[in-house]
Amino acid sequence: MDAIERYRPRLPAPVWARVGPDCRRAVAKAKPSTPKEARDWLGALAHAAAHAYGCGRPTKAEHLLTPEAIEWYLATGCLHTSEASRGNRRGRLNRLRRALLGPDLITGDPAAYSGSDSSRPYSRADQAELYAAARSQPTDELRHGCLTLLALGFGCALDSPEVIPLRTHDVRTASNGAVAVAVRGSRARVVLCRMAWAPVLSEAAAWASRPGEASYLFRPHSHARGTNTVTNFLARAKKSPGTPPLVMGRTRATWLVDAVEARMHLPTLMAAAGLTTLRSIDRILPYVRNLPPEQAAAALKEL
Repeated sequence: MDAIERYRPRLPAPVWARVGPDCRRAVAKAKPSTPKEARDWLGALAHAAAHAYGCGRPTKAEHLLTPEAIEWYLATGCLHTSEASRGNRRGRLNRLRRALLGPDLITGDPAAYSGSDSSRPYSRADQAELYAAARSQPTDELRHGCLTLLALGFGCALDSPEVIPLRTHDVRTASNGAVAVAVRGSRARVVLCRMAWAPVLSEAAAWASRPGEASYLFRPHSHARGTNTVTNFLARAKKSPGTPPLVMGRTRATWLVDAVEARMHLPTLMAAAGLTTLRSIDRILPYVRNLPPEQAAAALKEL
């Protein structure tokens, strides 16, 4: 198509010389239906390839267009753009992926869901950086407060309104070492903390405990329990260069994504997370890794 040959995205000449031929090959193979679609696909793919090239990653289109690679590019290469712009790029790259590689499932296209930054899970590296940043806080209050938030978010899928009213005696340790949290409020339930975060939660509860008192688990020295208790605390925490900001909604989304990918029984997942509808699941589905086609086919066959 002439539009593919004529159009050149705004990239430095050496970078375009490296990634341009393969981008044009992939877009031509995908057979865009209009010149505009050809330009949209080529521009989105070329910028993703340029970012991958600068990071020393593979630049072949088939590697760039996996769902994981697309989300990596949006998370690391589009920090200067708005959420709307990232959503636009995500849509173009996903449409190109389906046109070039076919549907994600052998049986056809999966249902379309839209992701958002607030539902984007933290990577393993992000979690390690957040944990290191919590440990390096300059005061005991900031250090244990950050550790409490990490353990309750990553370990128990709690969000800010559920963290604020917790007391230290709501954290319970069983004889087998399992650590549970009795969540208060409209979504009252008992949640078992993930093993990796259970020692962190126990440590935070021990620090906050006061003999003979029903102390708050988070910020035990503060009796103000407003809706902004968590955000005000995080605004005072020391920021480490390169560490992503701590957002409780994203820690909860991380727990949900991990639970879905672990094939947790859906009613069990919903009970543990305090869900009554599937709307929260809808928001995190764009970040859940699909099974390879062969495994998907085997799972459908054996159902």
